[in-house]
Amino acid sequence: MVDTVPVEEFEKAALAFLDANAEPRVEVEQAWGEGSDQVSLLPERTLEEEHAELEAARAWAQRRFDAGFSWISGPAQYGGRGLTRDHQRLYDSLESGFDTPPMTAYGIGLGMVAPTILAHATEEVKALYLKPLWRGDIVACQLFSEPGAGSDLAGVQTKAVRDGDEWLVTGQKVWTSGAHLSDIGEIICRSDPDAPKHKGLTGFVVDMRAPGVEIRPLRQMTGGASFNEVFFTEVRVPDSHRLGDVNGGWSVALTTLMNERAAIGGGSMSSGNGNLSTPRLIELVRHHGKAADPLVRQQIADIFIHGRVASYTNLRAMARVAGGQAPGPEMSIAKLSLTMNMRRMTELLSSVLGPKLIADSGEWGTYAWSQFLLGLPGMRIAGGTDEVLHNIIGERVLGLPKEPAVKA
Repeated sequence: MVDTVPVEEFEKAALAFLDANAEPRVEVEQAWGEGSDQVSLLPERTLEEEHAELEAARAWAQRRFDAGFSWISGPAQYGGRGLTRDHQRLYDSLESGFDTPPMTAYGIGLGMVAPTILAHATEEVKALYLKPLWRGDIVACQLFSEPGAGSDLAGVQTKAVRDGDEWLVTGQKVWTSGAHLSDIGEIICRSDPDAPKHKGLTGFVVDMRAPGVEIRPLRQMTGGASFNEVFFTEVRVPDSHRLGDVNGGWSVALTTLMNERAAIGGGSMSSGNGNLSTPRLIELVRHHGKAADPLVRQQIADIFIHGRVASYTNLRAMARVAGGQAPGPEMSIAKLSLTMNMRRMTELLSSVLGPKLIADSGEWGTYAWSQFLLGLPGMRIAGGTDEVLHNIIGERVLGLPKEPAVKA
């Protein structure tokens, strides 16, 4: 049953909490050439910086949860407050006006893993992990991609072999964001090698500190190392930590993927905010004397228009989620729109900056954009490649015939 705290009373209490625990956010307008010109898409922090950011985020998450302003719309029996999604949106809007620590480390756990646990886990696992996830006590990662099965999730080969009341997991996962910071992970394994690809998978919640788990950082071409490869050597996982039915892992994976695409495509970048804002691009164009160039002006207009249309599409899709419906294939549109608009940005940057984009002359606002350029391929892979998303949209949204299968 949903609690019935009046919105006005809730807003008053939320503001009192925020006023007592955080400073109001002050937006400082800076002219071109002032402040940082960092515009990287992927985290470029040292391990020490990551741990410091995590500790600050954890302290805020715990304080917020204990005050009743974290999992506001979550079921009370698992640690939520049991209020409506309107209460959650109201608090999120209020907190955005305050200077709080970045919660990057918790994005995957709360945006993808926690909803999957809520939908598919045993009561034991829900009771064990949902409250600590939302309180910030633990961090979770997603273990899907493999060296030989990046876009083809159904082709994963990491094995899960039943051993009484446990499973032995052996294999390798790759491109696992935040694995080195995580306490648990959601993993999809092949549990029946003789079944058709989609029907021989099973999902689990795995202890990332268990014997047999090895995490190795992967250096990105941007210079950072926020991704990892993870090796599993006969890692024991209790059957109680299974997600869904045996060999029913495909539906578990789809739950996670739809929430992932909602989190990526519905985020602030999809509408062109933050470092990727249209005003910043306009200032770039003006500074380099291209404001009157009709081709450049058209590129700016395309970025703005596609960003605005994507934001409206996202609002419509998220309204369905707010109404209690699970994220559907339409969220693939949000994620694809995001990466396509990022590609338009790189084309504009190339037109305006030319060699300055790839040669570090020390000039503010030029070579720094190479971090954005080099991060784009990763964004076009995360949450499903552009090619896979095109197929999903064509087949499941538009109802077009399925793409012919490759003959063996």
